[in-house]
Amino acid sequence: MSPKSIAVINFKGGVGKTTVTWSLGNIISQGTDREVLMLDLDPQMSLTEAIGLNENTGHLDDKFGKWYEKSLKHRLTIYDALEVFKKAGHNFKFPVGFDTIYQIDEQLHFVPSVEELYWLDLDGFEGKNVKDFIRQFIGKITNSANLPKYDLMLFDCSPSFSLLTYSVLSCCDLILIPVNPDYFGSRGLSLVLNSLQKRIEPYPFPKIAVFMNKAKIYGGLLTNEVQFYMREVKRLCAEISKDNNIEVRFLESTIRESVGLKRAINEGELPRELVREFEQLWRECEEYLNK
Repeated sequence: MSPKSIAVINFKGGVGKTTVTWSLGNIISQGTDREVLMLDLDPQMSLTEAIGLNENTGHLDDKFGKWYEKSLKHRLTIYDALEVFKKAGHNFKFPVGFDTIYQIDEQLHFVPSVEELYWLDLDGFEGKNVKDFIRQFIGKITNSANLPKYDLMLFDCSPSFSLLTYSVLSCCDLILIPVNPDYFGSRGLSLVLNSLQKRIEPYPFPKIAVFMNKAKIYGGLLTNEVQFYMREVKRLCAEISKDNNIEVRFLESTIRESVGLKRAINEGELPRELVREFEQLWRECEEYLNK
């Protein structure tokens, strides 16, 4: 059985897509019996830094650093797999295993990014070929006798419509879009959804879910400003669904703004109130995926 896949994306920077990817991966792997694989496809490497960088020293953690240097040295990164695929095509051979996939803990594993992904669009790939690569790369992971049978894959996508982003969005089961409750957040959502509708193929179109992230809370309640933009985003999702004949679901889950979230990621543990909110977000995503 193939794993379910969720691509987390927004073309606007600072909305917290990497934080959402990391938090969901941890919540699901720790709170359920599911095996989770996170993949960092953003050449900015934010998720890779969150997992492997020690915030106090500014250097890679010893365990991750040694593994990462070995993976780079032996050319076993996802970019190296792309290079092999470009030359060999559909029958490409690449040893996908624990030299390419990092074990964070027993049920949570990770494919890091590399800065060479910045140059992917300049390397002569065509969109169709890259899409075939993603399908086959996932297939190699799924069919490997040396890897767990993952239940869920979480993709942290680049905040731009690169070829690799296009290919992932065309293959995934759910596109998850975090939106900040402000003017630019709601305006940017319209651009994202219109771009997805115009550029992703083939049908059936992947499911799309939108939720509010970094919401301000005062006295235990969402502020009036947050509630206003929630209504705007919900209306926008309904309009785009109707006008473009695609399903865009507005999720009721709301993730609060937290000044301690970056520190929590570095320490590997979320505050209790955020755990509850991300658990609710996952329940809604799971229900939507299984619909």
